[in-house]
Amino acid sequence: MSVQAEQPVVVPARTDTSGRAASRRRRRLRAFLRNPTFIAGAGILAVFVLLALFAGLLFPGDPQDMVGQPLLWPGQDAEFPLGTDSLGRDVLAQLVYGTRASLLVGVASAAIGLAIGMAVGSLAGFFGGWVDTVLTRLIELFQTTPTFILVIVIVAIAEPSMPMIALAIGLASWPTVARLVRAQFRSLRESDFVMAARSLGYSRLRIIVQEILPNALPPVIVAASVMIANAILTEAGLSFLNMRDPNVVSWGGMIGDGRDQLRTAWFLTALPGATIALAVLSLNLVGDGLNEILNPRTEP
Repeated sequence: MSVQAEQPVVVPARTDTSGRAASRRRRRLRAFLRNPTFIAGAGILAVFVLLALFAGLLFPGDPQDMVGQPLLWPGQDAEFPLGTDSLGRDVLAQLVYGTRASLLVGVASAAIGLAIGMAVGSLAGFFGGWVDTVLTRLIELFQTTPTFILVIVIVAIAEPSMPMIALAIGLASWPTVARLVRAQFRSLRESDFVMAARSLGYSRLRIIVQEILPNALPPVIVAASVMIANAILTEAGLSFLNMRDPNVVSWGGMIGDGRDQLRTAWFLTALPGATIALAVLSLNLVGDGLNEILNPRTEP
């Protein structure tokens, strides 16, 4: 009677996915730290964020209070380093509080635009067919309407306020995101990992949210920074046209208030205008840096 030798049990090697993910995160972090465009934009933007967060500590009280002699020039009075406006309000305090209003409008409107655009683009790109045709025509309809005119109409119908301005800008800015997400979904919906998810019986909602959407986010993240910058410019334009919340200090409102003194006290429009330009520049730098870092062809 022969005894057969026991065959060894071969255990398949496990792939260290957690280690690879950690290594990928470290490479990504190094890419962020080594990108001068992103660092410059993020640094400037961080200063604006800190000013918005600590505006109440830096300048207690209402920034619209008349606290000094009207039309003091920058450097004329040590108490008001950037001077005062025609009503005797501190220009520096208004700039700091205007940072809070502009960033809030920019982030809120971008969030609204991203939510609508991602929802529409996901449905159009995933389902295709008549769903894609209908939603694409809707996107084209909004894109053929001038964004600023659409925002003016929405704000004019309702009472001008910061929440309404943010909502109007968000409702007018979603088509660009929708087209980006639609294109990403059309290229990813037949991928191997999507086919595997379908074979496992995943629901359509789970495939959209869990499988495809995370892979479609890089261009959307880049677009978000541009949307915030455009929202700041749009809010400034509305405020210049006096379509603003009179109870909130904003950079555009400061420009609008100072236009009557443009020849005699040009700093009242130049200072908030330069602040807007610097904020938009920082967001564009962040967007350019993210585009370089998140581009798959340049992935570390």
